[in-house]
Amino acid sequence: MDKSEPHQEQELRFFATAPRPCSYLQDRNAISVFADPDARLSSALYNQLARYGFRRSGNDLYVPACPGCSACIPVRVPVTQFIRSRNQRRIWNRNRDLECTILPAEYRDEHFELYARYQKARHPGGGMDNPTADEYIRFLTCDWSDTQFIEFRIDRKTVAVAVTDRLCNALSAVYTFFDPVMQRRSLGTYAILRQIEMTRKSGCDWLYLGYWIQGSRKMDYKSRFRPIQAFRNGHWQLTDLSTMG
Repeated sequence: MDKSEPHQEQELRFFATAPRPCSYLQDRNAISVFADPDARLSSALYNQLARYGFRRSGNDLYVPACPGCSACIPVRVPVTQFIRSRNQRRIWNRNRDLECTILPAEYRDEHFELYARYQKARHPGGGMDNPTADEYIRFLTCDWSDTQFIEFRIDRKTVAVAVTDRLCNALSAVYTFFDPVMQRRSLGTYAILRQIEMTRKSGCDWLYLGYWIQGSRKMDYKSRFRPIQAFRNGHWQLTDLSTMG
């Protein structure tokens, strides 16, 4: 992968959303700042903004900007330093029978049906538990990013899909969904372990994992990938997330 970054000759404006109920912490409002959706967004620009904690959702690049709250902390794994824990080694070995295929970021009925089952089981009442096919594809794909669907199959059945963006010197784990009845396999953790290996083999340095959120049990799993860096006070720094919050 080419690690060079084309020079961006454009002014980029940013816009804040109106306050809305936080999806992760009760009794809090959330505000996001978005890069101008009318600008010429690209993977190179995405790579630059990722260094400051931005994430992709559909065609948008955003970062949380909630007044009086700094619970959302961008995190990334330095893949050359990462060492699997004992439990992660067990998860890795438990899933050796899965077939892993990298696919273009396109709509497939089987993937959408799996996504809908996952949302209904894991996020009931969260506003995403009855998705349409159009909402699904607009959320996960993008017109300008280098996105791939990492598909995991067993016995000709898709059991998990990890949506991953390729940046200049990193991969970004956008979203993973999996069969909710296969809890023993820990497919979410396994998908991250596979993305760490893919990042390492591609010669890149980082796997971006999005936001670890203090006080949100849904985000606790990210603290188990060590070492991990957090973007705090304008800098990426090695952090023990288990001691925070």
